[in-house]
Amino acid sequence: MQSENRFFDDLAKMVNGIAGTVAGAGREAESAMRDRAKEWVGRMDFVSREEFEAVKKMAATARAEAEALKARLDKLEGVTKPAAAPKAAAAPKAAAKPAAKSAAKPAAKPKAK
Repeated sequence: MQSENRFFDDLAKMVNGIAGTVAGAGREAESAMRDRAKEWVGRMDFVSREEFEAVKKMAATARAEAEALKARLDKLEGVTKPAAAPKAAAAPKAAAKPAAKSAAKPAAKPKAK
């Protein structure tokens, strides 16, 4: 229902225009902040999630390969899991203490009058 007063119609159009402008400015500010954050993180030498996951996968593969090679080497050498190694005898502690210094103080010089 339209009002018969043009003033209110114009006011409603102006408020709608302002609301659209504010929403656009908000989106633009958010985009600028996002760009600045990406720039800041880029300068900090952080890695992306994709790079991290790729390196993590490579490390897991290398670990599995190293374990397989160790098992193969042990099999070739005929080594079984070692039993508990005997404890080495504790080294005797050196009880040599430095010679006690004499507690005597040199005689004090007499004061000149």
